[in-house]
Amino acid sequence: MIDLPQLKENDVFVAFASYTTIVLSKMMFMSTATAFYRMTRKVFANPEDCASFGKGENAKKFLRTDDRVERVRRAHLNDLENIVPFLGIGLLYSLSGPDLSTALLHFRLFLGARIYHTIAYLTPLPQPNRALAFFVGYGVTISMAYSLLKNKLYL
Repeated sequence: MIDLPQLKENDVFVAFASYTTIVLSKMMFMSTATAFYRMTRKVFANPEDCASFGKGENAKKFLRTDDRVERVRRAHLNDLENIVPFLGIGLLYSLSGPDLSTALLHFRLFLGARIYHTIAYLTPLPQPNRALAFFVGYGVTISMAYSLLKNKLYL
């Protein structure tokens, strides 16, 4: 592994790396959860995935949609839409020298919002639970971007 002492000494970057590892692990879990639901409910999107459950016309009955599979899949897609921007902006933010307590607040709010969003999506909890969780996470990323644009980047 590359030894970058200046990054190891940057407490904000270390915190970002820690929270990013957790949120990416959660996102990776969503793909396995989708696969689990597809297998246990015998619901597939591609004909070749049905081969182990039947041939020809018999296999076609497994090419369908299922509400539980779609919920997990949509929660995973929502993670992709929100975590990727957080990664890029959060990395730049963590390297811009923000106050540690402010950065930790950003990272913790984002992680909590993404976990709660998944719980709200999969349970399902009534709205506005999921929407509030989405906007908290989205707001955190916007807040970090605003901080970068206002204080650190030259336009």
